[in-house]
Amino acid sequence: MRKKITIVGAGQTGATLAHWLAQRSDVDIVLFDIVEGMPQGKALDLMEAMPIIGSDAKITGTNGWDETADSDIVVITSGLPRKPGMSRDDLLKINAGIVRDVTRNVVAKSPNSILMLLTNPLDAMCHIALQESGFPPERVFGQAGILDTARFSAFIAMELNASVSDVNAYVLGGHGDDMVPLVGSTNVGGIPVSKLIPAERLEAIVDRARKGGGEIVALLKTGSAFYAPSAALAQMIDSVLNDRKRILPCAVFTGQNAGNYGVSGLYLGLPARLGAAGVEEVVSIDLTANEQAALQKSAASVKELVEALKSFDPPMLS
Repeated sequence: MRKKITIVGAGQTGATLAHWLAQRSDVDIVLFDIVEGMPQGKALDLMEAMPIIGSDAKITGTNGWDETADSDIVVITSGLPRKPGMSRDDLLKINAGIVRDVTRNVVAKSPNSILMLLTNPLDAMCHIALQESGFPPERVFGQAGILDTARFSAFIAMELNASVSDVNAYVLGGHGDDMVPLVGSTNVGGIPVSKLIPAERLEAIVDRARKGGGEIVALLKTGSAFYAPSAALAQMIDSVLNDRKRILPCAVFTGQNAGNYGVSGLYLGLPARLGAAGVEEVVSIDLTANEQAALQKSAASVKELVEALKSFDPPMLS
């Protein structure tokens, strides 16, 4: 049976995600956006590409929610980027309002769906979606760790002139400057990265990974990254649609089954097993003392955002 995927937000990231997914022949894709004509035009363009790539994917563009009904997966990419002069709280409140309204419409039309988020600040937005949807946490999670890990891995491969396939790495924690690359367990072809790259240079690579999104924004001048973020979402969707049980770093809710990380009641980037039910397990991995401390610091930053949501008038979280 064909699966239905709705992408809320048909901008660069949403449309590029549709492009990745359209290479499959077993899905129906709905591109939703409030800008009249834009999702319809992009969907038609993609449909006209299907005979060329030999895919039977069906892509629909819409400004209404009826076409999204009974989606299996809904991806929320909509939201504003932070603009000059805009405070963190301004961005937080605006995007929280967007995610809240989108989630309510999703629940009304696709009450059995799995929700995947990309809107920033990601970890806080996952809290909004969880509260507004009433879904169990395993059906509400976000994409960040795959992207952060990919950036870290790419920079290591570039430094060593090595295949990206041989780089094994994880980046955990919140999606921001406090993310936690697990340098101690990172290896290239089984060789610890610390034996291949001098400590000072390795620290520079870690710092570049933490600021990877900002580096692209600075280069583009307008807009932000969309190829890698959408590819990461496509990987998550593939693991769910095909029940692959892949272990991928995602923004997941740290409930009772959140492993040995010493964090509870927060969304945080951790290794998660993704299958047909969504987040089927938060996988425990050993951290060094420094990594554990860094993860706690990252969790504190996420908690600060969540508390800010509660302090707004009216509160964005109960």
